[in-house]
Amino acid sequence: MQPVDNEMIKASLDKRGFAYFVDADGDVAGNFQGNLIYFFLLGQNKEMLQIRAMMQHIFKVEDVTRLYEFCNTWNRDQLWPKAYVQVTDDGAVVVVGEVSTDWERGITPEQLDQALICGIATGCKLGEALAELKY
Repeated sequence: MQPVDNEMIKASLDKRGFAYFVDADGDVAGNFQGNLIYFFLLGQNKEMLQIRAMMQHIFKVEDVTRLYEFCNTWNRDQLWPKAYVQVTDDGAVVVVGEVSTDWERGITPEQLDQALICGIATGCKLGEALAELKY
């Protein structure tokens, strides 16, 4: 067991052949099926891994009520990711999915790989469900 860090995240993504980038803040992210997925390390000791999927589908303010209903149903029926609606500063409406895990006691590479795959796969599944809702 070792503390989770960005080097472990990148090694796990490399092992699977996934493309990713590191942003100006040092956060690791990638584009998965058109969805931007970030791998944030949060908490006092950066022990919390939050996999945050920003869906590619952009909605309008008029869609907020329908999206709340969608997210409530999703969160009732699906374990991951937690879905919520976010209105951006420019008035666009997006749905975000999050999978968060606490690795205060450390993590193995195998555990990290499973957590990353969970966040990526379920984030993409949320994106697919939103595509059906949009049209």
